[in-house]
Amino acid sequence: MNPLLHKYLKPVSDLMVTLLLWAYFTLGFIVFFSPFYLAVYLVSENREYAFQRLNHNFYRGFFFLIRILIPGQKWHIADEIKSIRSSVIVCNHLSYLDPLLLISLFPRHKTIVKSTFFSVPIFGWMLEQSGYIPSSSEGRLSELMIERIDAMDGYLAAGGNLFIFPEGTRSRNGTIGRLNKGAFKIARLCRTPIKVLHIRNTHRLFKPGKFLFNTLVSNSITVEPITGIEPDYQSGHFSMSELMSQVRSLLENQSKDPGEDV
Repeated sequence: MNPLLHKYLKPVSDLMVTLLLWAYFTLGFIVFFSPFYLAVYLVSENREYAFQRLNHNFYRGFFFLIRILIPGQKWHIADEIKSIRSSVIVCNHLSYLDPLLLISLFPRHKTIVKSTFFSVPIFGWMLEQSGYIPSSSEGRLSELMIERIDAMDGYLAAGGNLFIFPEGTRSRNGTIGRLNKGAFKIARLCRTPIKVLHIRNTHRLFKPGKFLFNTLVSNSITVEPITGIEPDYQSGHFSMSELMSQVRSLLENQSKDPGEDV
């Protein structure tokens, strides 16, 4: 594209696409999805799974819309990722898009969400109904956190996945930050395998600290499996710190790999 044309077209494209995507989040939810949430809340025998499935479909629609509105954006999602079941999934974190993307990949999922979001009207109610876990064990949400973690063993055994970004926050420069123990403690408590995934370039499409999507950038987003780990939790030689160090090293090595030319 001509640089001068790009200079004047990009702000218009970024603004229009962003407004359309946020319209999907608001009007799309109110008009098309809210009746389904209300219906499953009233009649579903497994309300939690029904809400997770609706969340999954809602965000699948969101990323389908991104593909239409930003056709230059390439997507590479490894096929084997969608077949993951009964696992604690840990992944690097680059953008607010990351949790939405993983929800769109797993119909049955749980994750840890910042406790402040549970206080947001309607949205917080949906988080609770979906079985998501508050990040803080303090205050009114402490009982909810304990209840969710106590039930996690059965949930994972039944085929559900728990995905967590153990860095706790988005990386600003692509490097892997210090990992929190929460995901690994839950995996040990439930005697569950750990699947390590790596996300690449979501921060180029939706930059941290920015409101607008970056619509005219040449970019390729990938979600790829690094490995599966099945620790011997009952072994006297098991070390939580060594497990965390292993996962961090895997994520760091994958982040150093330039991957596809974007």
